[in-house]
Amino acid sequence: MRYFKYIIVGVLFGITMFKSEAVSWFRIYEMFHFQSFHMYGIIFSSVVLGMGIVTFIKWRHFKSIKGEEIIIPDKQKSIPRYLIGGTIFGLGWAMAGVCPGPMFVLMGSGYTVFVVFLASAMFGTFVYGLLRDKLPH
Repeated sequence: MRYFKYIIVGVLFGITMFKSEAVSWFRIYEMFHFQSFHMYGIIFSSVVLGMGIVTFIKWRHFKSIKGEEIIIPDKQKSIPRYLIGGTIFGLGWAMAGVCPGPMFVLMGSGYTVFVVFLASAMFGTFVYGLLRDKLPH
């Protein structure tokens, strides 16, 4: 029961993603072919909202679930790692037609084929965990 509010927020987020067509393969295809502003508008508004929320968290000194103050470190100036990671992420997104978050929404809405993509994403995360100490960060 302690985490029930987070489940509710997750379900509402999933419904919003589905209803806004942010999980639609066709909308993602349009985005990667620069044919529509729909997804760019969603991404831009979420980035602006995220910036506002992070600023608010820093300003109000919010605490985590464990009661510790949330500390957001200053951004690191490592452009190559963001370019390489973003390129890998973007290529996977373009090839699969789905981002990791919407995979759960699509599976919940009945598209069971995304179990393959979820298993692949989990395997990739596992491999990253094994190689993390050996990778440049």
